[in-house]
This record gives sequence, structure tokens and C-alpha cells, in this order.
Amino acid sequence: MRLMNDILMIIAIAFGLAMDCLAVSLCIGSSPFPKNIRSIFRVSFHFGLFQGGMTLLGWLLGSTVVKLIAQFDHWLALLLLAWVGGRMIYEGIAQSEQQTKENCEDPTRGSTLVMLSVATSIDALGVGLSLALLKVNVTYASLIIGLVSLLLSIAGLLSGKQLGARFGKNVEIFGGMLLIFIGLRIVATHLLV
Repeated sequence: MRLMNDILMIIAIAFGLAMDCLAVSLCIGSSPFPKNIRSIFRVSFHFGLFQGGMTLLGWLLGSTVVKLIAQFDHWLALLLLAWVGGRMIYEGIAQSEQQTKENCEDPTRGSTLVMLSVATSIDALGVGLSLALLKVNVTYASLIIGLVSLLLSIAGLLSGKQLGARFGKNVEIFGGMLLIFIGLRIVATHLLV
């Protein structure tokens, strides 16, 4: 019975953590950069890997390091999400799609993808610590959290592509604003707790 309760709790936590991945994936999916199987796999794999990995890392680091990081992790998430969101808003306002692609980085590659992966998975550090305190099997928890994030990221990327085709650059502007809002929500959640 305890095992079933632990699994249900981990699945609920996984969906909660994956909401940021879903929102960011919707934004990336609506961007003008081409979406193919490789880019969808790259984004969803990174988001799933970072979510599961940060959960495991939080469990490994223990309370000392997490307490040090907890003082500024929400500000780091806000900074990263605001930077990427601001760039998306700029891209959405830019005159031509070709100019946007030449001047801005593809969010499915390189440093932008890594920043988004870190920003959406910082909360998983604290979850990893909590799971260690609850004596839950962190290996299974990390795998479930990573898998749920991967699957919701795929859903977001595919849905974002349809939204982008239907509403054009307005979705990208909205997506950038949504990323900034997610960063503000993370800060507000940490400050109000």
C-alpha cells in the first residue's frame, strides 16, 4: 500500500514539475524555427534529463548545498526565463522571419536550450531533497519525473507548432511573455512560502 501511495505521489509531483516544461515547449513549438523529429527529441530529451537529473542531484547534495542554492535559485530561474522570453518577444516583433532567424539563436540548440533546461528544472533540486527526507526511492522518482517531463515537452512542442501556424508571430510574443511570467511565478512562490 505504501509503495502505491509513493508512486501516486511521485506521479503527481512529476506532473507539477513538468508544467514549466510544457509551457516552455509550447513557446518553442510556436517559434519560427523549423520543428523536426531531431529538434523535438533534442528539446524533450534535455527537459526530461534535466528534470530527472536535478531531482537526483538534489537528493545527492543533501540539505547543506540545497539551502545555499535555495537563497537564489528562484532569482536564477527568473533571470534565465526573462532573458529567453525577452528574446522571443523581440523575435516576434522583428520585421521579417528571415531576419529573426539570422539574428537570434535557435531555442532548440546550444546555450539557449541548456538555459531553458536549467531554468525549468531548478525546482527539482528541492524536490530531490524532499524525497530523500521522505525515504522514497529516488531512482524511480527521477525516472518518472524525467519521463513525464519528456512526454509533456513533446506534447507542448507539437501543440505549439499548430498554434504558431494558426496565430503566427503573436504566439511567439505571447510565449515570451509567458516565460517571463513563469519566472515571476517561481520568484513569487519562493518569496511567499
